This record gives sequence, C-alpha cells and structure tokens, in this order.
Amino acid sequence: MTGTVTHDPPPGTGGRPGRPLIVTEDAVILDDLLRLCAAAGATPEVHHGVPESGDGWEAAPLVLVGDDAARRVRGAARRPGVVLVGRDQDDSGVWKRAVEIGADHVLMLPDGEQWLVDRIADVAEGIGRPALTVGVIGGRGGAGASTLACALAVTSAREGLRTLLVDADPLGGGLDVLLGGESAEGLRWPAFAASRGRVGGGALEESLPELHSLRVLSWDRGDCVAVPAQAVRAVLAAARRRGGTVVVDLPRRLDDGVAEALAQLDLALVVVPAELRAVAAAGRVASAVGMVVRDLRVVVRGPYPPGLDDREVARLLGLPLAGEVPVEPALLRPRGGPKPPAGTGRGPLARFCVNFWERAMADAGGAR
Repeated sequence: MTGTVTHDPPPGTGGRPGRPLIVTEDAVILDDLLRLCAAAGATPEVHHGVPESGDGWEAAPLVLVGDDAARRVRGAARRPGVVLVGRDQDDSGVWKRAVEIGADHVLMLPDGEQWLVDRIADVAEGIGRPALTVGVIGGRGGAGASTLACALAVTSAREGLRTLLVDADPLGGGLDVLLGGESAEGLRWPAFAASRGRVGGGALEESLPELHSLRVLSWDRGDCVAVPAQAVRAVLAAARRRGGTVVVDLPRRLDDGVAEALAQLDLALVVVPAELRAVAAAGRVASAVGMVVRDLRVVVRGPYPPGLDDREVARLLGLPLAGEVPVEPALLRPRGGPKPPAGTGRGPLARFCVNFWERAMADAGGAR
C-alpha cells in the first residue's frame, strides 16, 4: 500500500545521481529497504536518526524513514521527498506520524515494493526533467513522416540535446537504414520484446546504435514485427527519463503497442501533402490519434494546387498548423548515404526543424 499525504515534488537532482537516505533501527525494515535499493541500483546512506550534519538530511534526493524512527526525526527540517515506511497494514496512527514528520508518502511493505523501487531507481539515475517527446505520423502513405522524424532528431542532436529516435513502425524498413546505419552495432526492438516493469534509462541509451550523434531504436531484418505493449511502455518511459528529446516515427495503423507510444507523447505532428485525397486520409488518422494525444498539429508539404495552401489544409483538418515543409530536391533522392535528412543544417527542411524545436521548447518551458 502507498498513500500520498502532500503533493510537493521531491527535490531535483539536476540530472545527477543521488544516494537515498534510510533512517531506521528496525532490522526487518532495514533489510527490506537495502534489498530494494540494490534492486534499483542505488547505494543508500543509513542512519538511526537525523544525520548530525543537517546537509545529509536536506541534500538527500529521497529519504526513507522507518516507522520506528518517526519520533526521532520529528524535529527535522521539513522537506519534500520523505517517505514513511512501515509494515503494519492495520496501524491507523501511521498517517498522523507521517504528518508530524512532513512525509509526502506513506508506504507499507511488501505491497508498495515496486513503487518504491521505481522511486529509488529515479534517484539512482539522476532523474531531471523528462524528455520532450514528439511523435510524427503520415496523413497518408508516402507523406514523408519518417524523413521528418529523422530530420527532427538529427537537428535536435546537432543543437546539443540528448536525442533518441524511436522507430515504432515495424513495416517501415528501418530508420537505421534511412540514416545509413543498418550495420551499426547495438540492440534493436526484438531485444526488448520481453521487457516488463522498469528498464534502466542509462542502460537503454548505451545499448542502442549511435548514428549522427543520436541514439536510434529501430527494427532488425528478422521476422519480428511487433513487441508487447508492456515492452513499448517500459522502453519509452526509460527513454523519457533520460531527458533531452525523444522523436517517435509512428505507423498509420493503431494497435496496443502504438497506443502505448501515443500515450507517452507530449505532442504529435501529422504530415499531410497538399492534396485533397491526402487531407481526407489525414482526417481519419487525426481522428484516431487525437483520442490519445492532446496536442496534435499538422505539417503541410507542398507543392500546392490552386486554391489550397497550408492554412487551408489546417482549417480543413481542424488542427493547429505547425508549419510547412516545401519541396526539397534532396528529399526526393534515395536515402541511406552519409548525409541524413537535414544533416547539413541547410535547406527548408532543416530550417523547419530548427524553428519547430525553438517553439516546442518554449512551449514546454525551456530546454530539457
């Protein structure tokens, strides 16, 4: 069992790993908490009461107070990120003690173990602000969504942001191929098919191919064309915890795995060529995606026939206009060479990507 007493967030770690503080003399609780810290990859500090140095109490990113020690820490400075840990499910007085020490959570073992492991793992990874996560989907086949997804990721990496490009379309041929790195060493989606619960963000990043200063999670050339929804959830949650940006290239079909990917997005872009049939197809896509993604915008790709422009396409779809990507000769040539989409930083596609990230970061409250 877990319960919330207040809603203050834990202190930020600035993206640096931290050590949780355990305060208890109860041998059973201590053994449990040490076991959970080990499972989360964290090495805690252990004290019987408030550390003699006040910095130890206030600086720890997470404080786990055994119920036996509640009285001993009652006079400590109030701070967020304090969890009162007990084992007696029938002890109604635990809530009063939690309020007295300023705890923002009450946790009863063993029921709350997974929740606590996740919190401790966040501390061990040095969790800061989650990644700004953007999905790209074609309004119709051949709209150029994969090219735009790659261009956005390459631009983000060129701007110095930690960037992960995720290929969520198993039938799309592989974004590693589009980036010219199909033979690059690293794991692909099938390796994560059995993932459940929590995936370590750092381990995920290090295991993936690095291409053009960004990490890529793509598909291999095998027969696997789907991974369970739980695996998609675990992998994307790990990617978001690392901060920076995550760009997801989405398929036009919706299944449980794609629904999990959509649920992780901060915003999504529908790429629509400027033609009436494409607008009609995009309307169906937007209707389905909009049921999950709150911030859905349209990107229009020219050239334009008479009577149709980017604003008219956005109006017909009832979506905010994220911008237009004019025809660019380089986009019409086969990919897989040394230069990825927007790799030179020049041209209309690169300019669109730079402007998009500037606006998206401003909307999200600054650089991640």
